[in-house]
Amino acid sequence: MIAPSLTGNFQAMNQQGASDRRIRTLMVDDHATFLDELARLLAEKREIDVVGRTASGEDALEQTNALRPDLVLIDLAMPGMGGLEATRRLKADPAAPRVIMLSLHEHPMYRMAALDAGASGFVQKSKLGTTLLPMIHSLFPAAIEDAVAG
Repeated sequence: MIAPSLTGNFQAMNQQGASDRRIRTLMVDDHATFLDELARLLAEKREIDVVGRTASGEDALEQTNALRPDLVLIDLAMPGMGGLEATRRLKADPAAPRVIMLSLHEHPMYRMAALDAGASGFVQKSKLGTTLLPMIHSLFPAAIEDAVAG
């Protein structure tokens, strides 16, 4: 499920004429093994550029400020500041990146909580291989067109 708000750096840059822009992506999860798997999945797609990875919501805020990603893939449940609070804080910035919440939890209340916090989408980790890339493509259609054309 995708939230209707689609603002972000990529859209603004693309409107300014950048035609070969990749989706700058920050990955956030407290499990290094999961981040390694996610990085492998994303590395297969030339339209995605993983610009950073971190293990906490607090670090996600700092990294987002420093790296200005187009997309943040963030785990819902982490020690300290979790994905919900980090997403709320990220989305307080008018130039906030799009956020896709990742979770082991499958109950619909987690999906609703993620969207209520401002996430553009929610992906269950058990369905990552089949749902994440289509969701990213729906959020950044111009990047996909560029990747196909290039």
